[in-house]
Amino acid sequence: MAHKIVSKKQLAENVFTAEIEAPLVSRSRKPGQFVIVGISGEYSERIPLTIAGADAEKGTIRLIWQRVGKSTAEMADMKVGDAFEIVTGPLGRPTHIEKFGTVVCVGGGIGVAPLLPIANGMARVGNRIISILGARTKELLILEEDFAGISDELIIVTDDGSYKRKALVTEPLKEVCVREPKPDLVVAIGPAIMMKFCCEVTRQYSVPTQVSLNTIMVDGTGMCGGCRVEVDGKAKFVCVDGPEFDGHKVNFDLMIKRLSAYKGQEQAAREAYKKHKCKIGLDG
Repeated sequence: MAHKIVSKKQLAENVFTAEIEAPLVSRSRKPGQFVIVGISGEYSERIPLTIAGADAEKGTIRLIWQRVGKSTAEMADMKVGDAFEIVTGPLGRPTHIEKFGTVVCVGGGIGVAPLLPIANGMARVGNRIISILGARTKELLILEEDFAGISDELIIVTDDGSYKRKALVTEPLKEVCVREPKPDLVVAIGPAIMMKFCCEVTRQYSVPTQVSLNTIMVDGTGMCGGCRVEVDGKAKFVCVDGPEFDGHKVNFDLMIKRLSAYKGQEQAAREAYKKHKCKIGLDG
């Protein structure tokens, strides 16, 4: 079954969003879950992407991704009417949503995208939402308006100070953690190193912290073992045991090491795709 792109636009530099036909997924997905997408064929790379939103009536899901490697570059070059051959899901354990009290949602870079459905879910059941969004620069900040609509307090930081406050997300997070009363829960999603340092902050103040891990993944059903992480000293698989875990129990150093395992191959594939694109229309 082909999954056509219904709409597509660019959100920021190298960041894209698309609405894709996936009626079964749109009706059953819950916050925190993801899909595995493949552009074409048996040998297409499988990419795990969080479901950023869904319209059950239209039978579509919303995906957001960053052009990083070969496959995400191919996805960025797709147009409305093009189709994904593979959209498998919803996968992973849904976010546990309940009324905790005050929930701090911390998103860094492209991690703001998977944070959105979780923040929405937490807001719907009556939590007070404090959102902290961070990006390297103003041009890379995404979904500000979406979070403004659901947050009781919105804090935005940029690494270079080009927009709002110049800081890393850990600075306002610490300030919120020392308030009285302190937050009831922190949800942090972003680069592994960002989540690691967010957890170091919240650990100091004994604030429960939930993270959503984005690891190397192939099948998404626990068969390949590529997404293995260490949580509380035990091996867990992000695709079936997660993607969300207690951030204070995740071995981030091991996870970061595993994420770099295929850097060389990823770079080679990316460069080969660039060269291929440059040759279009020049032969013959």
